[in-house]
Amino acid sequence: MSRHAIGDIQGCCDELRALLERVGFSADRDRLWLVGDLVNRGPQSLEVLRFVRALGDNVSVVLGNHDLHLLAVACGTRAARRSDTLDEILRAPDRDALLEWLATRPLAHFEAGDLLVHAGVVPQWTVATTLALAREVEFALRHAPRNLFDHMYGDQPDHWTEDLTGTDRLRFAINVLTRVRVCTNDGRINLRMKGKPPAADSPWRPWFDVQSRRTRGSRVVFGHWSALGLILRDDLIGLDSGCVWGGALTAVDLDGDRAGGGVPISLPCHGHQAPDE
Repeated sequence: MSRHAIGDIQGCCDELRALLERVGFSADRDRLWLVGDLVNRGPQSLEVLRFVRALGDNVSVVLGNHDLHLLAVACGTRAARRSDTLDEILRAPDRDALLEWLATRPLAHFEAGDLLVHAGVVPQWTVATTLALAREVEFALRHAPRNLFDHMYGDQPDHWTEDLTGTDRLRFAINVLTRVRVCTNDGRINLRMKGKPPAADSPWRPWFDVQSRRTRGSRVVFGHWSALGLILRDDLIGLDSGCVWGGALTAVDLDGDRAGGGVPISLPCHGHQAPDE
């Protein structure tokens, strides 16, 4: 059995199928880890949801910011953006089943020493803290989704404290798990910074390079930051290689024997949108 982790798919189902064939994935034998952002910007979001959902227990998916945006639009608490490619899902006869399945996916998953998230963590969080906060969001998503989506959007608060409560606490957890790229050494986040990592003299640094990060004892598997490309380290696997922007879709065997994982396999993608970062 192998565990294959794959980066942001964003509605590129043809590329997903081709990559799974290339790595020799068998739904009867192997496990699939997906870093989130299954949908949006690409042309086949509906096909991706149907395909991944059909894999059942053989796939572990965490929610990304585009997945949560789809759920908010479907709930009626958020208007679709001009660049969204979600209409086919919203009109589909199996819409309700697909959205119900998506809404029950976690925001973090931990197994065999590997922590799966869409975007990242802040330095103060341990793996246990990350999973606990993810469960708080997941509970709200299942039991009070409209209230969650009504208060989900926004960039404040920008610093973690155990004293955060209510919608501020949930919004911060969502922003870190699905949107963060950079933070300061004390964990203040900046959600507007995109593109390449900041210069060395900047107070902002990639969240994973903060020396005091308390998740360093585990390997974090993430996506979201296409400008980084593929990252393979002993404690880190970054898998967003920009498929929907004309880059590639990348898979890594998490149980491989080299640093970071097995030899990565990337397939070039057609590119469905111009890069936005």
